[in-house]
Amino acid sequence: MITQTRFLAGALALTAMTTAAPASAEEDFNIWTGQFVVADVTDDIYVRGEAQERFTNDADRLGQLLLRSLVAYRINDDVNVGVGYAYIFTDPIGPAETNEHRFYQEFNIRLIDSGGVTLDSRNRLEQRTFEEGDETGWRFRPFVQLRVPISEDNKFVAYTEPFIGLNETAQNREGLAVWRNFAGISVPLAERIEIVPGYLNQHVFRDGEDRSDHIVNVNLFLAF
Repeated sequence: MITQTRFLAGALALTAMTTAAPASAEEDFNIWTGQFVVADVTDDIYVRGEAQERFTNDADRLGQLLLRSLVAYRINDDVNVGVGYAYIFTDPIGPAETNEHRFYQEFNIRLIDSGGVTLDSRNRLEQRTFEEGDETGWRFRPFVQLRVPISEDNKFVAYTEPFIGLNETAQNREGLAVWRNFAGISVPLAERIEIVPGYLNQHVFRDGEDRSDHIVNVNLFLAF
């Protein structure tokens, strides 16, 4: 476990430095906002709901709206599993808008919890369907997040998340399709309520020129 967590922590730092877009990549400035709510149903079961608004094309238009839900079961204090559904409306400039219905399963484990430092892993498997097509795209999203105290109230937050397509469809690229890297600061607003502003880089791999999105990302988290 120690070797694995050291590797994951190193990978988290390394990917944040090495996945910057090459000079030839198309670039865009975005602002993304998100609201996340977690509520306990019982000691072992909880639900999560979220909404994300993504302003694209130099942040002058709502390019994507995501609504996602999850029901999860705590196996123990460090491990939980869940299933969920998400609806994603995408309205890009040029290509036609899409309406995606996404079912997913995820496995979450806390790898490190010591002295206020946490390292969390989430593995998510998605089945992506679109109203505009009849294929199902399968995608795997491993996610690792590090949180380190930097003051009495605040923590440095960083994560890395590649998106790996398991098959090829009109809307689902096979292989490495997207890589996100984030760095920010947690700011508590009240008990069990925090806001996390930061910088997110999203690199989109394409057959032609890649795209790199430079994103001001602000998320609000509430737990009950």
